Order: sequence, then C-alpha cells, then structure tokens
Amino acid sequence: MRVAVAGASGYAGGELLRLIAGHPDLKLAVATADSAAGKAVADVHQHLAGCSSIASVIFEPHDASALAAADLVFLALPAGASGAMAAAIGEDVKVIDLGPDHRLADPADWARHYDGGHAGRWVTGLAELPGARARIRSADRVAAPGCYATATILGLAPLVAAGLVRIDDIVVVAASGTSGAGRALRAELLGSEVMGSVSAYQAGGVHRHTPEIEQALGELNGESAVRVSFTPLLAPMPRGILATCTAPLAASGTGTAATAAAVPDVASLQQALAAAYGGEPFVRLLSGGRWPSTAAVTGSNGAHLQVAADPRTGRATVVVAIDNLGKGAAGQAIQLANLMLGLPEAAGLTSMGVAP
Repeated sequence: MRVAVAGASGYAGGELLRLIAGHPDLKLAVATADSAAGKAVADVHQHLAGCSSIASVIFEPHDASALAAADLVFLALPAGASGAMAAAIGEDVKVIDLGPDHRLADPADWARHYDGGHAGRWVTGLAELPGARARIRSADRVAAPGCYATATILGLAPLVAAGLVRIDDIVVVAASGTSGAGRALRAELLGSEVMGSVSAYQAGGVHRHTPEIEQALGELNGESAVRVSFTPLLAPMPRGILATCTAPLAASGTGTAATAAAVPDVASLQQALAAAYGGEPFVRLLSGGRWPSTAAVTGSNGAHLQVAADPRTGRATVVVAIDNLGKGAAGQAIQLANLMLGLPEAAGLTSMGVAP
C-alpha cells in the first residue's frame, strides 16, 4: 500500500516515516513539508540516515495532487491546516488526520480553542473504544485523538462505561515530554529552560484537549455533563506522557451505611479495566503494586495502566503511561491505517518499549 505523509518534517511526521520504513505492507509514496521542502529526509531526521528506503527521499512542498496519488494519506499538520488539505485531496483517498481539525463535533468547542472555521467531525480514531474498530474499518476519513486525550480516555473510559465513577468532577494532571510541543524553536523549550524543571501550562481548563476528553467520555453513556479539570505539565524528557486521572466513585458521598457498602472498590475498578482491555494488543493493565512509567512504553504503541480506589476520599485514580509520539500520535495513526486498509492491526507496531 502506498502512503503519503504531509508534515513529515516534524516529530510526529518523523516517527511516521520510521514506522512506515519498518512496516511490511506500507511504502512511502511522498513526504511533504513546509520550510524543509527540498531537503532529504536524513538531513532533517538524522536517526533515519541508515534506512535505504527513506533516507534519500526529498521532502516536497505541500501539494494535494501529489498526496492524492497514495492509497492513504497521513496529515501531520498544524491546527487549522488539515481541513483545507483534506478537502483538496478528494474523497476517494483515505485520510488520517493527526491534527485537531476533525476531532470535535461542536463548532463552539472548536472556536474556543482554535482559529479558523470548523472543518467538521470525522470518525474518532481510538480503536479501543466500544464499537470503534467497526467504524474505523469502514471509514475513509479518521481523526486520531490528541496525545493527552488518548491517555486520559484510555484510563477512564471503562470506568465511565461501567458506571463506576461520576463524570461531573474528573481531575486530570498529566506530564508530557517536550516533543509534544512540536519542533518549532521556542525559548521555553530550550534545554537550559527545561532540564531539571517541571512546569504547568494552560491550566484552568483552557487546554485544547479538554473538549476531546469530555466529548469521548460523554458519548460512552449518553451524558453531556462531563466536566474535566485538566492541568498539563511539561517534564524534562523528550517523549512520553504520564496521566493521573481521578474521579468520584459512583456511590460516594451518599452518607448511609447501605450505599457506602455499594461504593466500588479497587477490585471492581480492576475488573472493568481488565474486561475492556484483556484482548487488546497494545493496552496493558499492570499487575497489583506496579505503576506505569513513561520509560516502559518509550518507542512503542503500548499503553500501561494501573488503578486504585481511595475509600477515605471516595475517588478512583487511574494512572496511564504512553509514548506521546507512539500511541499518542504516529503509532496510533499506523494502527488506524492498518484497520482502514484491511491489514493486521498490529502490523509494523510493537507494544514493547525501549529500555533503559
């Protein structure tokens, strides 16, 4: 299958090129870029210099007609750029958007977080959600969720779907590596600014992944009253996300002995996660006493989860680790491409991280 990557000079684009190069059924047809157009792949992504099928490929300027010659196109473009490009490519070519343009159903949610017009919603590309695989397989247009959203939704979705937690007071604190901010030169991302420091940013519910999380969790039980307080952190590491997600246990706060006994315990939470992900190729519920770490999933499409119940505060806590460039971006996009093209879902991917 011939695939094209628009925005291939960025971090997610480079990871896509790496995964395509090692994929048994995909061949790179064209890679486009903006400022890097005219340069060879290996000159921009030095880690791909030893790949004979990729290293000497020259980045072309963005051009919809060149992209449309492929069987499937990956759009790894900045916010607001994918909508017009997808429309220009034409409906007869399968497209996966790694950007935010086609994630949100509500134009008002889009307008609160992004500039430009709302491009409309595509099928949500998180295969592990109930019923999602069938929708992805039959779709020609799929929107991959954001990296923070992927980690959070994976952690909370089974608990929400099972009615084990309330959805009106969800709190998420998630730390990401610097590659999540893109490859642009910015002072706050310089090594001397980031090393030895963890900092919060876009706190107070203004982060653009918040409506994605609320939308996905609300659709699991038909509720629109999902409320997520999300605080992202910038961590001194190049890649990875560790999301700590808490929500009130469903029967907490009732104040009677009868209902207190019905409050879900940790075994109930673990059973819900195990039932949801027991057969999944990339999601792992860790054994008791072990907690996720970003190092364990680095370089993979894996997601590690663990859950706890706090009877004193009546809250559930789920911790999720993913590689923001793997399951949070390029790895997930390859997983989606496999489904859309009728290939084995795990082709070209691994759930095993690189350590140390």
